[in-house]
Amino acid sequence: MLCGKEEIVILFSQACVSLSQVLWHSMDLTSSQHNHLQNELIKERQEGEKEDEQIVAEIMRRRFFPAVITHKTWEGFHFAGHEIRITEAIDCYGAVVWPSALVLCYFLETNSKQCNLVDKNVIEIGAGTGLVSIVASLLGALVTATDLPELLGNLQHNVLRNTKMKCKHQPHVKELSWGVDLEKNFPRSSCHFDYIMAADVVYHHPFLDELLLTFDHLCKNDTVILWAMRFRLEKENQFVGRFQTLFNLEVLSDFPSLNITLYKAMRKSRMTTRPFKLMV
Repeated sequence: MLCGKEEIVILFSQACVSLSQVLWHSMDLTSSQHNHLQNELIKERQEGEKEDEQIVAEIMRRRFFPAVITHKTWEGFHFAGHEIRITEAIDCYGAVVWPSALVLCYFLETNSKQCNLVDKNVIEIGAGTGLVSIVASLLGALVTATDLPELLGNLQHNVLRNTKMKCKHQPHVKELSWGVDLEKNFPRSSCHFDYIMAADVVYHHPFLDELLLTFDHLCKNDTVILWAMRFRLEKENQFVGRFQTLFNLEVLSDFPSLNITLYKAMRKSRMTTRPFKLMV
């Protein structure tokens, strides 16, 4: 027969063994759960990468090249049920079709019910070759395609070539230098756009302040911005944070293989934001 002290020691030892078993069992469960979660994350990432590759491949299949080389450089695209031919110029950023434009065109075409452009007033800033404006026009929008004065000739050529007698509304081509004479050329009192579209307008250039000012000027409270952004250098990428001081930003699609994100944005309440002023 054990005395009280010996019995307490034995009971305490048994309790420690039981507690140790419980802790080891709990650690096994935690480790198992951690491994399961890790496997699920890996599986989810792999599925995301596969989906990204499939959609990007589908987007890039919309592009075709001439079978015969001609004196003018051009590329072809299939969007909105039409064959679109775009004349390019290799000596200018604004006269080349960049992947961000294809991403935005693909979104407009495949989301035509949710994003119905019929009879909507649309402006594209930094239209370049005009592909996005052309697709929006073919989908029924009343489009104003804008860019720098030196790009308007090629822009007008592409827009007219691909939309004449094909669209409900004939698109317009207009000069827009970011941040310059905005009220004169696009008065707030008379200009109302349902959509502002932009593809690859943020890159290594010194006019990011003017770009933000232009977004701010053109955007009304109910205007929707559709913006395809290719991420490159950190300085340019910081523009997204500055943009969010004025606009609520939502990711519509993300394509890691292209470093491109498609955003939807709308103006924040003017009561909660400070008006943006161009730094001089």
